[in-house]
Amino acid sequence: MHRLRMVVVLGLLSLIAGLATGRTLFYHLAYLFATLILLTFLWAWSGVSWVHIKRQTRARRAQVGRPLEERFAVRNAGIVPKLWLEVHDKSDLPGHLASYVVNALPARQERAWTIRTICRERGRYTLGPITLRSGDPLGLFQLQRALEPTSSIVVYPATVEITSFPLPVGLLPGGDALRRRTHYITTNAATVRDYVPGDSFNRIHWRSTARRDRLIVKEFELDPLSDVWVFLDMEGSVHAGLPVQEPVTVDNVPFWLRPKEFKLPPSTEEYGVCVAASLAQHFLRRDRALGVVSYGQRREVIQADRGERQLTKVLETLAVLRAKGNVPLPEMIRAEAQQLVRGTTVIVVTPSSDVKWVVAARQMERAGLRVVAIIIDGATFGGEEGSAALALQLTSAGAMTYLIKRNDSLEQVLSHKQGYQW
Repeated sequence: MHRLRMVVVLGLLSLIAGLATGRTLFYHLAYLFATLILLTFLWAWSGVSWVHIKRQTRARRAQVGRPLEERFAVRNAGIVPKLWLEVHDKSDLPGHLASYVVNALPARQERAWTIRTICRERGRYTLGPITLRSGDPLGLFQLQRALEPTSSIVVYPATVEITSFPLPVGLLPGGDALRRRTHYITTNAATVRDYVPGDSFNRIHWRSTARRDRLIVKEFELDPLSDVWVFLDMEGSVHAGLPVQEPVTVDNVPFWLRPKEFKLPPSTEEYGVCVAASLAQHFLRRDRALGVVSYGQRREVIQADRGERQLTKVLETLAVLRAKGNVPLPEMIRAEAQQLVRGTTVIVVTPSSDVKWVVAARQMERAGLRVVAIIIDGATFGGEEGSAALALQLTSAGAMTYLIKRNDSLEQVLSHKQGYQW
């Protein structure tokens, strides 16, 4: 703008000098400055016009510690070359630096580049909008153009591979089927019915088909294995965390390869979410029915189900769940546990050291529920003491108990075959 003001002032002075003296030289100079301003403005305007941008995101879902890859392509659809073009990305994904400066883009040509970013924080983020900025060769004008279309991406919480998670004994409620119909193929064939479009061929009961001279398929019931429920405590007052000393990074090179290790932020919230996500992944991939209950920003209840679709639902819920709840854990247990049937396994994940919820755990045991307690030691995160004493009380009450401290290997702790870890 400083250069533009100087050119405008020189043009006005030339015009005034021409009017005062009548000499054509000053008029020519005034016309020259006016033409210069007009041409440079048109050049800068053409720099942000007739530009096509293509943004391709490989996947709309990512995971903490894994790379997100985006490919950008800028095409000059005009007949005027672009001297320079700044593509400024306003995505709110932490660490996603997708802005780029394209130099000397010829007419009818395209320039492409790829951005790979290691996802550092779980949540739902917006990719875009994009702002284009360009100017003229003399630097008199800089114009910009906003491209409003955006897209969203969900970053799932980090998970660990659990080799084995022993559950309490007595998981078969009487050894009978649960008498609930399911679209999954199990070992319990309940009845037969007529074929409808969409039924898979491996459900066809060939003897009934041959006898009735039409396609007959089998219907199945759920296996007698009990459901698994994860109760994740997200009451804000019981969580603690330490400041992050340095950005969460992945040591492996090259960074687009799958990381072997990812260090969680020193927060009981992130440890709890990671534990819940890892347990969901472990049981659902073993064809167990799993549900999740948590009181964060609002009441979140995911009814027990099986399969990859259920895992996606759980991870999407945990991705945006925050420790902003105001309902204590004992109240959440009393409100939700009464809906569960006998034989159900309840895994409670909490950093709370309040001994009051031990009473709630004993009540669940008396109601026929199997309780597993995973306690995150808040003292190692700068929180309250008492987690170790609480773990001993839960163990003496008959609950299988795990104690997780900061910097512990979650994979090793949760795979501990004795059911507890100090």
